[in-house]
Amino acid sequence: MITLASINLEAAGRRLPMLFARGVVPAAGIAFFLLIWHITANNIDTSLGKFPGPAQVWEQSNSLYEEHLEQREKAERFHERQEKRNAEKLAKNPDAEVKWRSYTGKPSFLDQIFTSLYTVMFGFVLASAVAIPLGIACGLNERIYQAFNPIIQVFKPVSPLAWLPLVTMVVSALYVSDDPMFEKSFLNSAFTVALCCLWPTVINTTVGVAGIDRDLVNVGKVIKLPPMTHVAKIVLPSSVPMIFTGLRLSLATGWMVLIAAEMLAQNPGLGKFIWDEFQNGSSNSLARIMVAVVTIGLIGFALDRCMLLLQRRVSWDKSAVLR
Repeated sequence: MITLASINLEAAGRRLPMLFARGVVPAAGIAFFLLIWHITANNIDTSLGKFPGPAQVWEQSNSLYEEHLEQREKAERFHERQEKRNAEKLAKNPDAEVKWRSYTGKPSFLDQIFTSLYTVMFGFVLASAVAIPLGIACGLNERIYQAFNPIIQVFKPVSPLAWLPLVTMVVSALYVSDDPMFEKSFLNSAFTVALCCLWPTVINTTVGVAGIDRDLVNVGKVIKLPPMTHVAKIVLPSSVPMIFTGLRLSLATGWMVLIAAEMLAQNPGLGKFIWDEFQNGSSNSLARIMVAVVTIGLIGFALDRCMLLLQRRVSWDKSAVLR
């Protein structure tokens, strides 16, 4: 006789291998990596002392968070003093002109994380807005593909370090304003990211559109769909998996490019944090740099997971798995 308890035990038995594969095995891998890191770090001497191990990196991550809280307290006190001063000035003279100034203290590590995320998303969205339509056009029209393919192949392997000086000169020449909306260092980093994000999305979108089932294309021709309706109803749904493959590659590329761009452009993000700590040369600098390295890796992983979840949400193909 089959009982509810036996069914539950059987279901639990089927789940155990999955839980082991998704939980225990990754945890064991991480523990092994931390052990090797700890042993190796103790045997590496640098000009600034021992190479930081996991314990030192964890300690500095807590220190950076405490510094963030201190900066927030300083900013709050600054705004409180400003409000009090302006209130006293208005009490004496209601027609007086008061000034409101932004807090200009040193950005904290968390502030620099958000700056980097904002910069990379700005460049990524800008690149995607160009790359997806261009890839669709290349996939639908052989002549357009033949015209743009040499350009794509030439500029695809260009390093961001080669683009950055050119971008800096162009931004300095064209972006002239007494009250700029964006800092030039931000634009230099964002446009460099955009230039390097273009190519994976263009190439994968082109491949995805060109590989659409010909039966679907012929159906669109038979019922005489307008060009934009053909793109919206047939091209995009069919090529979404390849488009998202390109977007994921582009976002990963942009995140890697951003760090180097921020180092050179001095945009106040994670790249500048690493460069400043390297120049600082204190006993804690190496550990702080390792905090940034781990943070960059974790954020890159999280961005890729978010793109994959978005792909599963908008795509008809629900077989995409989180790997």
